[in-house]
Amino acid sequence: MRLVIALGGNALLRRGQLLSAAAQQHNVNVAARVLADIAAEGHQLIITHGNGPQVGLLALQSASGPAESALPFDVLDAESEGWIGYAIELALRNALPRGTEIVTLLTQTFVDPTDPAFKMPVKPVGPLYDEATAKQMASNHHWSIAPDGSFWRRVVASPKALGIVEIASIRRLADAGAIVICAGGGGIPVCVGPDGKLTGVEAVIDKDATSALLATQIEADMFIMLTDVAGVYLDFGTDRARMIARANPLALNAQTTAFKAGSMGPKVQAACDFVNNSGHVAGIGELADAISIIRQKSGTIVAADQPHISYTRKNHLA
Repeated sequence: MRLVIALGGNALLRRGQLLSAAAQQHNVNVAARVLADIAAEGHQLIITHGNGPQVGLLALQSASGPAESALPFDVLDAESEGWIGYAIELALRNALPRGTEIVTLLTQTFVDPTDPAFKMPVKPVGPLYDEATAKQMASNHHWSIAPDGSFWRRVVASPKALGIVEIASIRRLADAGAIVICAGGGGIPVCVGPDGKLTGVEAVIDKDATSALLATQIEADMFIMLTDVAGVYLDFGTDRARMIARANPLALNAQTTAFKAGSMGPKVQAACDFVNNSGHVAGIGELADAISIIRQKSGTIVAADQPHISYTRKNHLA
């Protein structure tokens, strides 16, 4: 099967883990071994990845220098896409047979500069803070902040992905049999100006939304989002928490308010969009369960032919 696999930023850098190149490369090496096992089963891989923790770190580093040297978020998006893409490609080349064709493609994504998302930032980036520290950082740096589980994080604008600039190149590479790493961090946000020229936009696009668009446009057989939890939960964080095993898009959309905008909400929406637009299946779950998710035996599976929401018999939440 042709698979688009989206590696969540928190799957590559676990919650609470030190934001360092060494820690990330260790986790990427683990992910690469899982991806190599998937490739060994004969599947074709197109890999995307998040960048929330990483782009937030780069923003902090940029802000620590002279004000006139601070970099805009489109440039930071490009930096993080190159950094993480390089790390994934390096690990894959070490995990796969020599001669496997792997290409990392810096990717740009069209957005609308008048998107309402610019007035309502929801995309978490950077490190986790306790509430007091987050509020102090927000005051010092003029950030918007929001809760992320039991912690707080900076949030930035996350406009809708409208199109992928390099989609024809990605399709050609995939058709030629290459493993393609692309659309990292949702891609670098760009828009077309009045003069018809592309220009960068300050934002961080949701990588799952861009990945769903990519998966539809390259006619993927399945779209898989790998993160640091076993699947999608209703009443997450309570004693009533239960994991969804299978659902159809209509049933999931009816539960919209149950999923947080900055975390699982975009994944659920991306899964529904892919299934509605392609007729194929999407899966959400933990990296270690990737092969089982492909076989539709683990994670949360979104499929058009599923009549209702069903739940797992066993609660996998740690």
